[in-house]
Amino acid sequence: MERCVFAPGCALLLYKPRLAEKLHARLAARFGDVGLFSSCCHHAPPVPAGAKVITVCPGCDRRYRQNYAEPLSRPLWEVLLGDGTFPFPDYGGAEMTILDACPTRDQARVHDAVRGLAARMNISLVEPGRTRERGTCCGDSFYGALPAEDVIGQMKAKGEEMPPGDILVYCVSCAKSMFIAGRRPRYLVDLLFGEETVPGTLHPDDWHRELDGFIERHP
Repeated sequence: MERCVFAPGCALLLYKPRLAEKLHARLAARFGDVGLFSSCCHHAPPVPAGAKVITVCPGCDRRYRQNYAEPLSRPLWEVLLGDGTFPFPDYGGAEMTILDACPTRDQARVHDAVRGLAARMNISLVEPGRTRERGTCCGDSFYGALPAEDVIGQMKAKGEEMPPGDILVYCVSCAKSMFIAGRRPRYLVDLLFGEETVPGTLHPDDWHRELDGFIERHP
C-alpha cells in the first residue's frame, strides 16, 4: 500500500476516540508506518508529500478529494475491504437499511465498499427508495441554513422515509439524526468492532457546538 496517514475525523474523535485508536493501531499493524493525522480537514492542512489520507468521515473524504490539486482521500472502507485478515464479526444475516451519507452522493466507490463490508459481516442490506447517487440528506446538512427545530423536522422526515428496522450509517451525524428521528442507527465503525451505537450529544445546537470547538482546537 502507498504511504498513508490516518485521519479519524472530528466526529469519530468526539464520539468514540478509543475506536479511532483501535483503527489506527490496526492499520499500523497491518500496513506498517501509518501516521495519525489530527488536523481538521476544514483548515485544509498540509498533507505529507506523497501520502494518501485514510478517511472515516464522509465530509473529510470530500474535502481531501476537492481541496487539493491531487485527490488525496482513501476511504477506510476501501482499505478494510482489501484487508484479508480483518476479524469481521458475523451478524448472522441481520437485516439493516442503508443510509448513504450525502457527501458521498457521487462516490460509487464508497457506496460499493460500504456494501462490501456489510456483506463481509453477514449483514443483509435493504436499499431504501432513494439511495446511492439518489440519496437524500439525513437532515444535518441543513444546520446553519435553518433554525435548529426545523433541522430536527428534516431529520424526523428522513427517519419516516426509511423502511422499518435498524439503519446502517457510516457518518456519526447521520447516526445522531436517526436517533432524533426515533430510529435505531448502527454506525459502521461500531459494527466493525461489535459495539452498540449510542446517542451521545444529540441536539443539533449542542452537537455542532462540540464539532466547532474541536475544529477550532485542531488547526
